[in-house]
Amino acid sequence: MLDVDALLADPGVRIVVCCGSGGVGKTTTAAALAVRAAEEHGRRTVVLTIDPARRLAQSLGLTELDNTPRPVEGLSGDGDLHAMMLDMKRTFDEVVLSHTAPERAKEIFANPFYQAMSSTFSGTQEYMAMEKLSQLRATDRWDLIVVDTPPSRSALDFLDAPARLGRFLDGKMLRLLMVPARAGGRSMFNLVTASFGVFSKAVQKILGAQLLTDLSGFVSALDSTFGGFRERADRTYRVLQDPQTAFLVVAAPEPDAVREAAYFAERLGAERMPLAGLVLNRVHRSELPELSAADSAEAAEKLSAEHAEHALTAQALQVHALLMRQVARETEVSTGFTDEFPQVPVAYVPAQPTDVHDLVGLRAIGAALAARAE
Repeated sequence: MLDVDALLADPGVRIVVCCGSGGVGKTTTAAALAVRAAEEHGRRTVVLTIDPARRLAQSLGLTELDNTPRPVEGLSGDGDLHAMMLDMKRTFDEVVLSHTAPERAKEIFANPFYQAMSSTFSGTQEYMAMEKLSQLRATDRWDLIVVDTPPSRSALDFLDAPARLGRFLDGKMLRLLMVPARAGGRSMFNLVTASFGVFSKAVQKILGAQLLTDLSGFVSALDSTFGGFRERADRTYRVLQDPQTAFLVVAAPEPDAVREAAYFAERLGAERMPLAGLVLNRVHRSELPELSAADSAEAAEKLSAEHAEHALTAQALQVHALLMRQVARETEVSTGFTDEFPQVPVAYVPAQPTDVHDLVGLRAIGAALAARAE
């Protein structure tokens, strides 16, 4: 079993990354872990969410979250907790400002390609999540940073997208496009045509003249001012491989979610990243596990047929039969993961009667996680 309290109390663990497929409770898990780390273990904790649904702000009693850590009120214990939500454009702007003279930064901010890339470009959100994590770690202000990874089609995007974007920004294609931007007074496309012939025409046809102009201007603005996007991503990647980081794969007892969790666990192992355990959310349990679904259904049928006065009891037995069948299905699904990764400890979080939307609910989730380790 996963000992969550031991993980949260370990001073050698500085970063906890909650990852997994969408809709499995990563945001709630991250918030619950952060609250427990602050209240029960006295750690200076910050939780970073990349979830645009803003559920984290609501559950922590905050009206809003932004790119600046905000204190969470109403906590007990000696620790403190701050929360923030990634603003990827603002984070990108901060990177530019920290490595660029104000005049050049203004030029970059005005570039249409930069405006589009910093807001909507594929991979930017994941890259900036890594960048913000690196910024938080560099300040040494926090004992523990809890990260709620971006919602995406594949949990692996959190690991792959930064490297892809870094390769794109540092790639030979963009450096090639810088040549016409340095052409001085000559027409950009005259130079491109003279230098690259058929290739340049193909690029112009695919990208369009205006986009190519914006792109070339963007790369030129970045050149010799700041760069090394790929190097920055690699550096944060190495932080994720360090023993100070603990990955928690979050899943629900559903085939697709557990399959994604298994894929992620395999990838983390291949990348030599420290997988601390699996958190299995919304697990159903019965207080009468010895009463099987078949026996319960049989008893309900018999009561309904022979003792009409016990209709409520029969209905309760039918509900229990349904519950036990669900428990059996969930157990079968989760066993697929534990059989494949017997060395990975697991924490089980019971299904909650209502949505978690406040500190009381987050404490209940944290207590459930810790109770499973006892």
